[in-house]
Amino acid sequence: MPNGEMLRNMRQFAGACRFVYNKALALQDERHKGGEKKLGYAGLCKLLTEWRNGAETPWLKDAPVHPLQQALKDLERAYANFFEKRADFPRFKRKGEQDGFRYPDPKQIKLDRENGRIFLPKMGYIRYRNSRTVRGEVRSATVSLRAGRWYVSILTACEVEQAVPQGPAVGIDVGVSRFATLSDGTFIAPLASFRKHEQRLAKYQRRLARKVKGSTNWKKTKARIQRIHARIADARADFLHKASNTISKNHAMIAVEDLKVRNMTKSARGTVEQPGRQVRQKAGLNKAILDQGWGEFRRQLEYKTAWRGGFFFVVDPRNTSRRCPCCGHISADNRKTQALFACTRCGHEANADHVGALNVLAAGHAAIACGGMAQSGRPMKQEPAEVTQAIAA
Repeated sequence: MPNGEMLRNMRQFAGACRFVYNKALALQDERHKGGEKKLGYAGLCKLLTEWRNGAETPWLKDAPVHPLQQALKDLERAYANFFEKRADFPRFKRKGEQDGFRYPDPKQIKLDRENGRIFLPKMGYIRYRNSRTVRGEVRSATVSLRAGRWYVSILTACEVEQAVPQGPAVGIDVGVSRFATLSDGTFIAPLASFRKHEQRLAKYQRRLARKVKGSTNWKKTKARIQRIHARIADARADFLHKASNTISKNHAMIAVEDLKVRNMTKSARGTVEQPGRQVRQKAGLNKAILDQGWGEFRRQLEYKTAWRGGFFFVVDPRNTSRRCPCCGHISADNRKTQALFACTRCGHEANADHVGALNVLAAGHAAIACGGMAQSGRPMKQEPAEVTQAIAA
């Protein structure tokens, strides 16, 4: 809950970090074009000292030095991710996109849990709204701007007892009509947060297109659109956390399909020479799949199962919806409709998603029989981890 002066400081600090990041990225590109080697983090920090003391950018001194150094560290990490083929080449940051800064030194951060306030260098004490109780020893604090609101994310380290897995094993089949079907017969209905706000979002996007770019009304409409997107994302995140938390808490072993969501949601438009078929139907299916958040659901299940000492397996999705769980017969004719499974050999009939979950569970048991290493992947390692606790400012 910052006041006006604090808001100005936070925007200034975020802008200084963005400036340092872009200036360092431009310097690295210039050195690359000139045939010189890329500067490391230590070399960039020396240049940062020159920039802060130089006559061209003396306003950099107004911002704390540690967040500026963290911007250079972020650039170094972006280059490392690119060279290791985990991400695209680093791009220049734009104003209004992922604005924020990070304090890495815990000695400079003072957290007053009882009064709900935090002390940050060159800003003083700021009151915040607790989204959860902050446990453990403070390691760092990240201040960020999202949809017009400022947040502080506090990283802490705390000792936890070794968890003992509880509950039976379960296989999970994800889908569109049913978000997640469990092998015990239960299922979780989809939330479809984007679909609920789609018409309202489209209305304000049309308004934005009719306004003069950069005008006051254009900025107001853009801010409203950002708030709608934030509401959609928050609703989806809340739904996924609750679902993954319930499943990981009540099951000692979880098996899910190794779905390639990026490949599944490719466009069907094709090319001019070979145009695609049923493009609109495929576009609607892609939108529904992306609205579910399958990848994030799997990620949350994976680390929450590890927290609770359980086992997590990723199995090959091939023929999970075509194999009969009774006789093992595999045929495309076993699933003539989206919802009904009917084996052509033994006549077994059941919900298709439930059959898929049973086959996923069987593949998970096969992975255990192979010592945890098979086509299905391997269980998570039990390692202590730092917990990031997000607290709304």
